[in-house]
Amino acid sequence: MTTKHPPDPVAAVQPNNPLHGITLEAMLCELVSRHGWDGLGRRIEIRCFLNEPSIASSLKFLRRTPWARDQVEALYLAGAKPAVRQDDSK
Repeated sequence: MTTKHPPDPVAAVQPNNPLHGITLEAMLCELVSRHGWDGLGRRIEIRCFLNEPSIASSLKFLRRTPWARDQVEALYLAGAKPAVRQDDSK
């Protein structure tokens, strides 16, 4: 017997949210691998990125500080834009 699950209400509310389903930890790990802690600290001047940085301490700060999380999300989205395909038919 198969059980039918109701539709996910969150997915219905956020169909065009590019961050839907991406955890803050995944975003931060991607940014650290892309820019390194030094590069991340230069782009977003947050002490937890500059002084003895770690994923755990950064996540704790970002979860409690909305303006900092907004900056991390914006930087993640800026680097996650799909590449523009050029027309090779010329």
